[in-house]
Amino acid sequence: MTAVGRRPAPDLGRVRYVEAAGVAEVLAACDAGEVDLAILDGEAQPTGGLGLARQLKDEITDCPPIVVSVRRADDRWLATWSRADAVLVHPLDPLTAAETVADVLRGVEGGDGTPVRR
Repeated sequence: MTAVGRRPAPDLGRVRYVEAAGVAEVLAACDAGEVDLAILDGEAQPTGGLGLARQLKDEITDCPPIVVSVRRADDRWLATWSRADAVLVHPLDPLTAAETVADVLRGVEGGDGTPVRR
């Protein structure tokens, strides 16, 4: 939340964050249509954000876009497996994080339709 800030880009409105304590809360919020963009921790325990991203994409018809964060740059390929719309690598750079979130909110993909990778 700190890296992205309240307004990731001047052309976008203010962001309202909703924190979820577990998988059930994320699934319920996304299924209810309460989420415009999910930012998931790929390293979260016991269920990582990468597996949760894939589950959301499989189970929710109108799944919101998903950004996952990973600890190692070598794990970026997992975003393709998880079907995340973008991936961020720790440590998060505030400019890159905000730009990535703004791109996903605008519906920007990589030129070949692959997830945005920063």
